[in-house]
Amino acid sequence: MNDEIKSLAARLGVILSERGLKVTTAESCTGGGIAYAITSVAGSSNWFEEGVVTYSNDAKQSRLQVSSEALMRYGAVSEEVVKEMTLGALQLAQAQLAIAVSGIAGPGGGTAEKPVGLVWVAWRFRDLVVARSFHFSGDREQVRLQSVAEGLRGAIAMLESNL
Repeated sequence: MNDEIKSLAARLGVILSERGLKVTTAESCTGGGIAYAITSVAGSSNWFEEGVVTYSNDAKQSRLQVSSEALMRYGAVSEEVVKEMTLGALQLAQAQLAIAVSGIAGPGGGTAEKPVGLVWVAWRFRDLVVARSFHFSGDREQVRLQSVAEGLRGAIAMLESNL
């Protein structure tokens, strides 16, 4: 975990603490990296509820209630699926904000349509949901770290613009 990620996680914690809110995560390609960054901040138990890592499609369906239709029609790395992941995460946790991520970290697994480095991140704050795709470069670890940073950055932006 780099200094930028540590700083972003701490900033998110300050915002959540000031507003009495909690966050939850639903992660795939980051393997719990966002939750790890958040819980690296002292006092995070006051504003982090829980995180789930749903790497397989079956886990996305059983733990987060992602629809089989969305997975078959759009694939796990899609706007529709990460949006559904945020909803499922909020239904599991006593939190108001959810961050979800699904992507292709590499080195294999990419296609022409969905290349290595494609990552979808979604944020849901109460009833507002936003998803964004990213095309990261670098090796597997670099793609994962960039995904974690963007997940945190987007959560901060969502809270700052909606409170």
